[in-house]
Amino acid sequence: MLSKALLDALVCPKSKEPLIYFPRGEADRDESEGFLLSPGSRLRYRIVAGFPDMLPEEAEELTEAQVSALVARARELGLSVPA
Repeated sequence: MLSKALLDALVCPKSKEPLIYFPRGEADRDESEGFLLSPGSRLRYRIVAGFPDMLPEEAEELTEAQVSALVARARELGLSVPA
């Protein structure tokens, strides 16, 4: 899991906006499936061996529909979603 201090400091390098942290993935099953989502730039950043890979060129680009679904899922899970 990523520390709160790290999460508070991290922003998307492309959009400079806050991120949504899915500590156990979209299905909320396993920490190995965790990722960070940037709704503004529609990028999904992997977490590799406990460290976020914040390189935009290595992030997964998502559609608007995928981002909307992930934001809704984050709310269902009670995750912190930036306004």
